[in-house]
Amino acid sequence: MKFIKPSACKIYVNRALSKCTFNVFIFRKIMKNKSIQQRFHAAQVLVRDAGLYALQWFRKLDSLKTEKKGPQDLVSKADREVEKMIRERLQTLFPEDGFLGEESGTRNLDAEGIWIVDPIDGTSCFLNGLSSWCVSIAFVVKNQIEIGLIYAPCTDELFASQRGTGATLNGKPMKPSKATSLADGIVGLGYSPKSSIVATQKAFDYLFNNGGVYHDVGSAALMLAYVAAGRYIGVYEFQINSWDCLAGIAMVRETGGWTNDFLANDGLLTGNPVLVAAPGVKDAMQNLFAAAGH
Repeated sequence: MKFIKPSACKIYVNRALSKCTFNVFIFRKIMKNKSIQQRFHAAQVLVRDAGLYALQWFRKLDSLKTEKKGPQDLVSKADREVEKMIRERLQTLFPEDGFLGEESGTRNLDAEGIWIVDPIDGTSCFLNGLSSWCVSIAFVVKNQIEIGLIYAPCTDELFASQRGTGATLNGKPMKPSKATSLADGIVGLGYSPKSSIVATQKAFDYLFNNGGVYHDVGSAALMLAYVAAGRYIGVYEFQINSWDCLAGIAMVRETGGWTNDFLANDGLLTGNPVLVAAPGVKDAMQNLFAAAGH
């Protein structure tokens, strides 16, 4: 009989334990990825369903009740009903997840994953019969935006991204603009009463003095998606909420664009400035950001 030295036994055991630990790590990683993927597929169905539900309200605006939350800040029964539908569906599908919605607040923010929802981004456009509004849904895990979904019902456009897998528009890969200066495309500049008038004016001055032009379609989520899709070359707004922008930020990152760290300093709950750029105008947009006083 061949005996193995105790020291050799220790080596074999350590190797076995190491291999076992490694396999457990890989298994957990596979399960986590599968879980994110399941959520991604389910949320694509949900965001479209929510958009079509909102579209029903959009088609009967004359009978829709609205309230004023603040200056240029309206909410309607449609906003609340669409968010209720999204929240209930997510709670049924993924009861362990947290939730943060513009209209109904928070639930279980201590959860590992949190859904961030804007039921109708661009409410002012929605209520005035304009088509530039959308449903925006993001999923955040430990301060990483794993999923970003934006659905624009009036154009039937579904912008979708899952971290590490790219971003698509109606199933086709999106690519950012090839612009290399602010004079090469459109910059989205948003403004609301929460913003600084002075900072926004300075951003305008810098943009115009560098040959740029701007659009504001009334929906920050859509403008961010447009950067991912190559329609815009950048977006800036002085102050914005997480539900308005996280889905769009995820898409810009997945297409190779640049964004500021929006979730820094408790951005999830308190908001932050937002700045995104196509790859070739990162420096120019950062200069605009600095010119605005950040």
